[in-house]
Amino acid sequence: MTSHQERHFTASETVRDIVIGMADGLTVPFALAAGLTGAIAQSKLVVTAGFAEIAAGSIAMGLGGYLAGKSACEHYASERAREESEVIEKTDAEVREVEEVFAAYGLTQEQTRPVIEAFKRDPKAWVDFMMRFELGLEQPDPSRALKSALTIALAYVAGGLIPLTPYLLIHEAHTALFVSAGVTLVALFSFGMVKGHFSGTPAFRSGVQTLVIGGLAAGAAFAIAKLIA
Repeated sequence: MTSHQERHFTASETVRDIVIGMADGLTVPFALAAGLTGAIAQSKLVVTAGFAEIAAGSIAMGLGGYLAGKSACEHYASERAREESEVIEKTDAEVREVEEVFAAYGLTQEQTRPVIEAFKRDPKAWVDFMMRFELGLEQPDPSRALKSALTIALAYVAGGLIPLTPYLLIHEAHTALFVSAGVTLVALFSFGMVKGHFSGTPAFRSGVQTLVIGGLAAGAAFAIAKLIA
């Protein structure tokens, strides 16, 4: 008899941060470079503006990741403190909430009673249960905020360097734009496929979606700059 094995993939928070940083890093600097190329013909100016955007964007994205991580920790701590207080001060109400949780799984009050008695002897386990099954909250990693900030910022820089590299090597801006467009569109499609693999969606479809979104952003920026210029 062969054993049954279930394989589930859950994208880690680090993978999620890489996706966030890389996606914006590929599209925003590319759109900026394309837009500037529509107005000016000097690669040096495009590169200068591009690096300034990468610096500002990576800092802003990293800070956003840090604040999100800190907010998650603070929210969890606040909710846990409230639950710890309620299992002591509002025990009857918390008992009813436990019964409601188990009722959703088809358990009767009689079947739930031994669990509630066990929770009363172990308030910490009771609070752990309420945090997960009533509020749907998992305890965040205290170091998560800083890790998230660094991961998002570095991924943004890595993504942003891809569309700018042709401008570093080619002095004529419009020629550099075509090379940058080709390199970046390939990178967008490839990144979209990798993202699809980790998110569980069809890789090709994810690649096409990422390619279309990035291409539209750059095309819009280029067209607006040409109209203004």
